[in-house]
Amino acid sequence: MYKPSLTVSLFMFCLSAPTHAFDEVAEVTTKVLTSSSQSWDGKELPPYPAGQPEIRIIRLTIPAGVELPVHNHPVINAGVLLSGELTVITENGDRLQLQAGDGLIEVVGTWHYGINEGDEPAEIIVFYAGAESIPTTVIK
Repeated sequence: MYKPSLTVSLFMFCLSAPTHAFDEVAEVTTKVLTSSSQSWDGKELPPYPAGQPEIRIIRLTIPAGVELPVHNHPVINAGVLLSGELTVITENGDRLQLQAGDGLIEVVGTWHYGINEGDEPAEIIVFYAGAESIPTTVIK
């Protein structure tokens, strides 16, 4: 008689498992905005820094027409654009155009800047996963 292996059983469980723990709660829906081990420009994310972990969450409002200074992030970060639009441009010319509702996994250790080319403020929530005493953003 055939007995499925542990690997096959786990594989079948993963296929039938919900994508998020709350998916089985009545009236609760989830939507993955972004998920990757790479930043938006296709580069692999670096390891987390050593030291006491520190999570920082900020809400950034960029008025229409404002261009942020060239900067980089020494730590992994991701965000969700709540409203408006935002263009992110690396020094080598890679561009990412974000619209309200878009999620992004930001570039790490790469000089870049953002510009709000829209007619309304761009509001973005950014989550930084670093360590104490490591800055989240460095201006060039």
